[in-house]
Amino acid sequence: MAKYSIGIDYGTESARALLLNLETGEEVATSVMNYPHGVMDEELPDGTKLPQDWALQHPDDYIEVLKKIVADVINQAGIDKADVIGLGIDFTACTMLPIKKDGTPLCDIPQYKSNPHSYVKLWKHHAAQPEANKLNEIASQRGEDFLARYGGKISSEWLIPKIWQILNEAPDIYEEADKFIEATDWVVMKLTGNERRNSCTAGYKAIWHKRKGYPSKDFFRALDERLENLVEEKLSKDIYPLGTKAGELIPEMADMMGLNPGVAVAVGNVDAHVSVPAVGVTSPGKMVMVMGTSICHLVLDDKEVEVPGMCGVVEDGIIPGFYGYEAGQSAVGDIFAWFVDNCVPYEYKIEAEKRGISIHELLTEKAAKLKPGKSGLLAIDWWNGNRSVLVDADLTGVILGMTLTTKPEEIYRALIEATAFGTRMIIDTFNQNGVSINELYACGGLPEKNPMLMQIYADVTNLKIKVSKSSQTPALGAAMFGAVAAGKEKGGFDSIFEAARVIPKLKEKTYKPIPENVEIYDKLFEEYKLLHDYFGRGINNVMKRLKALKEGGSNVREA
Repeated sequence: MAKYSIGIDYGTESARALLLNLETGEEVATSVMNYPHGVMDEELPDGTKLPQDWALQHPDDYIEVLKKIVADVINQAGIDKADVIGLGIDFTACTMLPIKKDGTPLCDIPQYKSNPHSYVKLWKHHAAQPEANKLNEIASQRGEDFLARYGGKISSEWLIPKIWQILNEAPDIYEEADKFIEATDWVVMKLTGNERRNSCTAGYKAIWHKRKGYPSKDFFRALDERLENLVEEKLSKDIYPLGTKAGELIPEMADMMGLNPGVAVAVGNVDAHVSVPAVGVTSPGKMVMVMGTSICHLVLDDKEVEVPGMCGVVEDGIIPGFYGYEAGQSAVGDIFAWFVDNCVPYEYKIEAEKRGISIHELLTEKAAKLKPGKSGLLAIDWWNGNRSVLVDADLTGVILGMTLTTKPEEIYRALIEATAFGTRMIIDTFNQNGVSINELYACGGLPEKNPMLMQIYADVTNLKIKVSKSSQTPALGAAMFGAVAAGKEKGGFDSIFEAARVIPKLKEKTYKPIPENVEIYDKLFEEYKLLHDYFGRGINNVMKRLKALKEGGSNVREA
């Protein structure tokens, strides 16, 4: 009898489950459910208003979705639940929450339900930027060696700035929290009853190093005296490598999900990082782009070097035996969605409706008829700040070259090109600093939906792009790690290398650079770099001054 593993991918807006046949590699069934509370960026469920740059979620949603999506894939496939041997999960990161010792989220305690700091801070919560700025300043002054592993800056999206924001703005929540934990580790804790913090989120998002551990108590005391014992009191020094079995499904959760108790559960993982073996990449020289609302860029290498603006380099952080490098863009698909939601004329909407296609499809069709450079436009892709290589959440977007004859499809294409230029900036930075990239692999929602976009990326980067056949690559990767947790004796795999040799499948179509397009995009990219450095490296901080004005700040010229 075939054995199965389930991968659960917790995304920004929804969660999805994938049932994987471990004998054939077939993705047997998938199920998706939106989070009941969605992303809370304006107000809490009780109407409490949120300030700018906040992005929260409700942890109860993470459990609620399991009731539907797991049972759904079992029912779709018509299999015996006893044949499910493994389960793995992946998550956005850093997505963290304060909890009590027994795992209860503070937002589920009545007296704290109106306090925003008691909820999950989603990865794209950027309100801890002041704390990130101060952390980077102090770390730089002290000569902390960990900064180099993260491209010289710690992001406001990461664990320590978010915890420090809680301490600064809601010290009662900080004191009441027994632990601060990544959401992926919290869900694993709920599934197994075991706290098993994973090396991926610890390494990439919490300044943890396999050999050196966390930064020193002296450093935390330099940030704030109250943070001196943060690691010992509210985090954990017990970090578990990817592929480790976190435990087994406890009866209560098994009953809720429609599974048998005892199913092997893998330690948690990050949605982007788990996608690397899911496209079959287990060696250096290949960049995996996880393309959706944002893009995460992941590369393996056999050495540890400093790359400016990278999000991190972690030993065994993606695949055992290699250093895993991460970079990223904070907004990609989100930019295209913003344009469609806010800037498309009524006539275009009517045309799309009459033809029975989406606005994205209509704009793509029109934009595909344009040759590179013919719109006269150039854009900067910082609608949600810049993650790499500038690591600055306060940067904003630019469109240059607009005239009274500019058409929506020209802007749409320029925005796509801008995100491709952002990716090339990341690739060039890796290559210039000793991490070679010779080939691109893509997965996620964007490669599925937009061949024009993929061709633009191939032309801008002058690299061939291979595309995952799976429409749910992170969930597939999570299922693969679930099978590794179960082990070969149970019908799974003994290593992720073994799983990556037999499970992943790529599409036959690859995207190859078109020489004449490459030549034009090389010229446009030179212009992009000038704007990138002018606005992004302190020559003109107008974006930050405008943001200060928007927020009502008085010291605008200091921004």
